[in-house]
Amino acid sequence: MRIPILRSAATSFLLVPLLCNAHEPITTKLTWTQEISRIVYKHCASCHHEGGAAPMSLIAYDEARPWAKAIRDEVAERRMPPWGAVKGFGQFRNDESLADPEIEMLVLWVEGGAPKGDDIYLPPVPTFPAVSRSATPTRGITVRGETTLDHGITASGIAPREMPPGAAMQILARLPDGTVENLLWLRNTRSEWNRAFYFRQPIMLPKGTLIAVRSEAPAVILTGGTHTESKRSKKDR
Repeated sequence: MRIPILRSAATSFLLVPLLCNAHEPITTKLTWTQEISRIVYKHCASCHHEGGAAPMSLIAYDEARPWAKAIRDEVAERRMPPWGAVKGFGQFRNDESLADPEIEMLVLWVEGGAPKGDDIYLPPVPTFPAVSRSATPTRGITVRGETTLDHGITASGIAPREMPPGAAMQILARLPDGTVENLLWLRNTRSEWNRAFYFRQPIMLPKGTLIAVRSEAPAVILTGGTHTESKRSKKDR
């Protein structure tokens, strides 16, 4: 007899741990104590700990194991950790997303039976000091559509504005010599992506650079200085 699929997201979410508890054959050498816990502590534990922003803790193996298949599905689709920026389109120092090898290890660990391993190899459990969330920075140049800089700037990052869920934004800069800098690309925006994206290295954008924002929403090119105005193209006037 086929079991009907429950469409309720909340109900399905609660059922996931139950479906993962069955014993599965171990076919991988990857273990929680040696490899997987380190990935989880680095990328997930800041939210997934007792009292954290996420609904469940993933600190201990016994906490994470029931969610193994859900973890696999979320990371394979890059829905977790929530980051948003498309890989390879801009480089960011506050990038919280998983690298491809980390995703591969998590997937192989789950599909190989999600073994625990020897506790002797466990890394120290991270600590989570209280963090005050400051407002999204606004110092910089607000851009919408196409904007031509009337003076050079050093861009430290980008803060998107007013993006509804599901929206997309792509920002690039065409320098006077014809060079194109890919700055930021967001797809299927989610509310948790309401943040600033800081470049790994500051980007010099000289006078005459055309900044193109492919979105209905504006963005702030962060400079670290006071908010300044720029010369808009005829398209934006």
